[in-house]
Amino acid sequence: MEEQKKRNPLETEKEGKLIAKFAIPAIISMLVSSLYNIVDQIFIGQGVGLLGNAATNIAFPVSIICTATALLLGIGSASNFNLCSGAGDHEKASRIAGTGLAMLVICGVIIAAVTLVFLNPLLHIFGVTAKILPYAQDYTGITAFGIPFLILTTGGNHLIRADRSPTYSMTCMLTGAIINTILDPLFIFGFHWGIKGAAWATVIGQIVSGIMVIVYFGRFRKMELKKEMFRPSGKILKKIISLGMASCINQIAMAVVQVTMNNTLRHYGAASVYGTDIPLACVGVISKVNMVFMAIAIGISQGCQPIWGFNYGAEAYDRVKRTYWKAFQIAMAVGIVFFLCFQFFPMQLVSIFGTGSKEYYQFAARYFRIFMFMTFINGIQPMSSGFFTSIGKAKLGIVVSLTRQVIFLLPLILIFPLYMGIDGVMYAGPIADAAAGIVAIGFALKELRAMDEIA
Repeated sequence: MEEQKKRNPLETEKEGKLIAKFAIPAIISMLVSSLYNIVDQIFIGQGVGLLGNAATNIAFPVSIICTATALLLGIGSASNFNLCSGAGDHEKASRIAGTGLAMLVICGVIIAAVTLVFLNPLLHIFGVTAKILPYAQDYTGITAFGIPFLILTTGGNHLIRADRSPTYSMTCMLTGAIINTILDPLFIFGFHWGIKGAAWATVIGQIVSGIMVIVYFGRFRKMELKKEMFRPSGKILKKIISLGMASCINQIAMAVVQVTMNNTLRHYGAASVYGTDIPLACVGVISKVNMVFMAIAIGISQGCQPIWGFNYGAEAYDRVKRTYWKAFQIAMAVGIVFFLCFQFFPMQLVSIFGTGSKEYYQFAARYFRIFMFMTFINGIQPMSSGFFTSIGKAKLGIVVSLTRQVIFLLPLILIFPLYMGIDGVMYAGPIADAAAGIVAIGFALKELRAMDEIA
């Protein structure tokens, strides 16, 4: 019995209990991360208006690029850490964590500097209009100062979960979001700082969360970390990038799609009854609402990552398979709930973010119902991509991560509007979602059957 207690709970506890223990804090962490953008969107919509909402949509690709970098290094480090821990090589696991943390800091500083130096050119690439430009300059220029802390927090929390501290990981994100939520109305309405107030509230929340990550690895970690382990190793970095690339590419693809969509909406919106600003504002709002659903789907995947990785490294394939199917069922159930909300309550969801014209609500409701029509299966693709990454199948994870955004959605939002105008963007969504879900399930079934053969 004593020997059983000493064993890692990742290899002994029931899969359902482990999923609850790791996935619930991961989901909350992802939801909290989404709240940084959503809370800003709500208060900006109420305090600044439509142009303020459009500005946050224009700035959104910067946030996606930061998240992509954090996931590249954070998930890549955590996946390698768990595989090595499962195989019993704890020193190598710690060296991986050290390199990952060091690179998170370095990349955060570089991205912040690039954003500040090339702010205006970047905003024009992202599809800004003349009316939105001053708002976007204020918001993006200020939030750039929080980028190093955002990247450290997002990436470092994956390693904190891999170190079997999912609750601390959740606390880091939750603390920053609470601070952001309190400061938003104070700065926007109390100090009358407008969109600048929302930006500073976000930055302060990110700084606090980042400091909590630093404190964890300084005082509360379970892994062994020595000073020399923080010196980046090219060999280890290559392994980290290999397993983090799938999530990174998916985020970069989201940024590319967002920029393409913004420019497509601006072009075809000008020829429609909606004009240019209404589609940009609506899609900005709807993308934030969809972030809540995707946060849950990705949180399920991230919560299962230590379970999949450790048990695959330990060759406990039955536990890997059972965990995958439990996660599959949860992702489907969540998808169905959000599908019903998007179909039956689009007006109520949009109204949370402020008021608009009749055309504004009309476009938002149609976009919700059409573009988000396949929401009920949308959790399967990110969950499966995370599964492949966790078990060391880097190439397969990359392929699955590319399906929805790059292989299917990007071409469709360029082709469909040629024949359908602005409606073409809406119909591209469900077709890409369905195709990506089918591909993800097919690859997963093949991999699970391969485990049966190995066993």
